[in-house]
Amino acid sequence: MNGRVIAARYELSTLIGQGGMGQVWTAYDQRLDRRVAVKLLRPDLMAGASAAEDLRRRFVRECRVTAQVDHPGLVTVHDAGGDGDDLYLVMQYVEGSDLADHLAEHEPYPWRWAVSVAAQLCGVLAAVHAVPIVHRDLKPRNVMVKPDGTVTVLDLGVASVVDADTTRLTHTGSPIGSPAYMAPEQAMGGAVGPATDLYALGILLHELLGGETPFAGTTVLGVLHRHLYEAPRPLRSLRPELPESLESLVLRLLAKDPRHRPPGAQAVYEQLVPLLPAPGGRPAGPLDPARPFLRPYAPWPDRAAAPPAPAVPPQAPGPGDGGRIDVAAAVDEVKRLLGEGGITQAVDLLGSILPAAAAEHGEASPVVRILRKQYAATLMDDGQYRRALPELRRLAADRTAQAGPADPVALRFRQDVARCLEELGESAAALTEYRALLPYYEGGGEAPGEGRDAAFEVRHRVGQLLLALGDGPSARAQLSALQYDVIRAYGAYHPLAVEAGRSLDRLGRLDPR
Repeated sequence: MNGRVIAARYELSTLIGQGGMGQVWTAYDQRLDRRVAVKLLRPDLMAGASAAEDLRRRFVRECRVTAQVDHPGLVTVHDAGGDGDDLYLVMQYVEGSDLADHLAEHEPYPWRWAVSVAAQLCGVLAAVHAVPIVHRDLKPRNVMVKPDGTVTVLDLGVASVVDADTTRLTHTGSPIGSPAYMAPEQAMGGAVGPATDLYALGILLHELLGGETPFAGTTVLGVLHRHLYEAPRPLRSLRPELPESLESLVLRLLAKDPRHRPPGAQAVYEQLVPLLPAPGGRPAGPLDPARPFLRPYAPWPDRAAAPPAPAVPPQAPGPGDGGRIDVAAAVDEVKRLLGEGGITQAVDLLGSILPAAAAEHGEASPVVRILRKQYAATLMDDGQYRRALPELRRLAADRTAQAGPADPVALRFRQDVARCLEELGESAAALTEYRALLPYYEGGGEAPGEGRDAAFEVRHRVGQLLLALGDGPSARAQLSALQYDVIRAYGAYHPLAVEAGRSLDRLGRLDPR
């Protein structure tokens, strides 16, 4: 494959990594005369032919979402797309050593180095979670230590896509992913959130400080069982010189229940600050990850409340046109952009149309409601759940006031609200929202039609969120009842019955009591 040109632009040079999900190559960007890294994935091998096209679509979408994160500790994504049977992701080429090799070369790892690595990773995670994105596969092989001591996180967009379908136990009980770094809720196939990445950070820190991951084992199921039911060994029993506050922080990061972990990456950073090397010291040598903290910097603040500047709508108001916007022309332009895959541009355009349309036609007008519905749907399709949430809540409230709480459209808006909360990592709030919907679907296990299907989907999400929150007994009862009703309605091969069965099988394997 050496010499193959991807997308008529990127010439593959040297294979630098290979695994079950694809290959990583150094490559040459013929257009811009620069070295890049190219990751190749085969969706047909990962998901099967029937799901390959959907995986392709979501791959491009997730790479677009990833590109919204601008942080010096995150690898820059230059390009993404398809070439023949492969999906390709073109990234910044990062010189240095991956963290696993760095640890092997400097064992035992100086504890201030470990603190410095973790503090830098907190900066990256704070920016990533603000989008919001969950990495799902934070581990030493996905962290590069550059010659200036800074660390760079790899594989963000790829992990987001692959995990959505495949970082769960397969039919044979083997996971696709990294079991040694999986949080309990991820191992059980439940919903993941920012706390999932914090757990992986705790595993990584424990490995740097203790020389090995805390939950090692000879089988995948053995490792996952230890994640779920065993307490990690306190680090000071391995290295008495470690500060007590550092040991305590690692134990909090490794809490089984996501709610008992620190509230966010910023909070973890603040607990690491007193342990960072003092400014003014001299680096210990090449690839010293403590080097950046000779001039400390904190993670970026949460910038989610500041949306990007809106695009100028077609036929924007000029000096003599009375300030009117041609809404119909703007809607046509949105349709064109969506048809060409320009979702981000469509989001900005819809965001600029809405205030003008509301001022001209009134908030209650059908035109404004249609625009707001399209805006919310496009935000969700673009992965901007934080911005979609208030729009959906407004749509749900307006439709409920107009047609009543049992109206199917109002219920669908509320389901989308719950989905946004779930994607934002607010599992408890999402669970509350889904449960509040269930009374309106009473009888969904018997009555045919869309209402029954919606009830099944809501019950499935409730089961997954119970898993995410660590409530195994309630999750088992929920999923067992769901599986029974789905099989009665559609047979044993319906996707929800199969998925519920897999979750129950995982529960049985990992907790055979």
